[in-house]
Amino acid sequence: MLSVASVETQNPELSSSLVLPQNQTSETHVFVSKLPPIPVSNHLPLHTYCFENLSQYPDRPCLLLGSSGKSYSFAETHLVCRKVAAGLSKLGIRKGDVVMALLQNCAEFVFTFMGASMIGAVTTTANPFCTTKEIFKQFNASKSKIIITQSQYVDKLRDPGDSSLVFGEDFSVVTIDNPPEGCLHFSVLSEANEDEAPEVEIDPDDAVALPFSSGTTGLPRA
Repeated sequence: MLSVASVETQNPELSSSLVLPQNQTSETHVFVSKLPPIPVSNHLPLHTYCFENLSQYPDRPCLLLGSSGKSYSFAETHLVCRKVAAGLSKLGIRKGDVVMALLQNCAEFVFTFMGASMIGAVTTTANPFCTTKEIFKQFNASKSKIIITQSQYVDKLRDPGDSSLVFGEDFSVVTIDNPPEGCLHFSVLSEANEDEAPEVEIDPDDAVALPFSSGTTGLPRA
């Protein structure tokens, strides 16, 4: 039975433990849904699993945007994702490359994630409210090749600080809205020819996402 709960921080001096008195005992409770377990395939790449039943339900809603009320059917979502896959490939993204999504909650987040998955690329997600230093620490640690973001965050990307990276030369920036100078518009991805998306052999065990911590007690880390 568990009797010790630890709270860890990056500063060892601030670490503390909560120990139950000897005359008290703890109990373990496991909450289980009354519904049967949901089968999750472990032999399919992410995008294949998500669109596995596309042919059966092409017109059913897939994405619902609360901010605008716009919706995308499964067929529409799949098509845009394929276009983004082709667009990323045309920008030089290959299997195993990392794409950084520096985005708020939006449809383009899904298109980017699934499009990258379709060509075997990996997506790392960064908090738009992070500082320049925090963003580029994650960018360098993940070895990202491109950043998909919104125009309001571009100023954070123009000066990588201690990094030797040069904006627009060593990495591309794509914005989902009106692109500032030196940036590309998301349409270079979403309007690409979906038939030009390369056929890539993807093992279900290949990485598809590279998440970092929120950075509550320090810089975000993988």
